[in-house]
Amino acid sequence: MFKHILLATDGSDASEHAAQLAISMARVQGAKLTALFVIDPYPYMSIGEANPMGFQAYMSAAQEHAAKAHAKVSALCSQGEGAPVDLQLRVVENVTASAGVVQTAKDEGADLIVVGSHGRSGLARLMLGSVAAKVVAESPVPVLVAR
Repeated sequence: MFKHILLATDGSDASEHAAQLAISMARVQGAKLTALFVIDPYPYMSIGEANPMGFQAYMSAAQEHAAKAHAKVSALCSQGEGAPVDLQLRVVENVTASAGVVQTAKDEGADLIVVGSHGRSGLARLMLGSVAAKVVAESPVPVLVAR
């Protein structure tokens, strides 16, 4: 039985499907659910130092995107029937999304990570990588990949 589920969300359709699964599991098992959005660090640090507006605009857009992703998860929690879900919303900044997810799972004491997968294969997967695959490889706890 899981007590704390960490849901990695980016607002995509794949992560919305993962959210539905995570919420359903949290309800059935009475588990706490943490919805996590990982922000990539500002990619133009030397430019950002000369022009702080670039950094502020980037972080503002990232925070807005995180808020929209979290709003989707919150809405899904309120739509379902059954026990209410103990939902916590988190935003972290990390160099890679997979490292941010794994580190937050460790920090928060999660015993399950739920991630969505876009289902890319072939060259697209090779070029873009797979956050879900990296989380599976790096995680010390079980990972449920939703497609």
